[in-house]
Amino acid sequence: MAEDNKVASFVDTLEKGDNATAGEIFKDALRDKVASALDAQRVDVAKNIFTGATAMPHSDPKPVVTDPAERTDVVMNTDGQPVQFVPNGNEQPTPTAEVPEAPASDESKPTT
Repeated sequence: MAEDNKVASFVDTLEKGDNATAGEIFKDALRDKVASALDAQRVDVAKNIFTGATAMPHSDPKPVVTDPAERTDVVMNTDGQPVQFVPNGNEQPTPTAEVPEAPASDESKPTT
């Protein structure tokens, strides 16, 4: 139903004194008008949502990395300064697990 027909129907129904039906016709006309305005706005937003958008950096700044040194007995912190270790009297644990040996079978030997 076109907008002119809805207005005419609304006025005719009011003249007849049927206010309940006139109210429904008015609600339908208003609902259609709001829906078409929302559709037009939705199209406009979808068309322009990424226009002129700039990408944001998504990674943290790179950490400070020192050049590798010839000596590997000195531990460096993230600022490039050597870390001093003080003995605390604790002994390092020694491994107690046995290392298993692979079974020596004919299948595991390479063929020539």
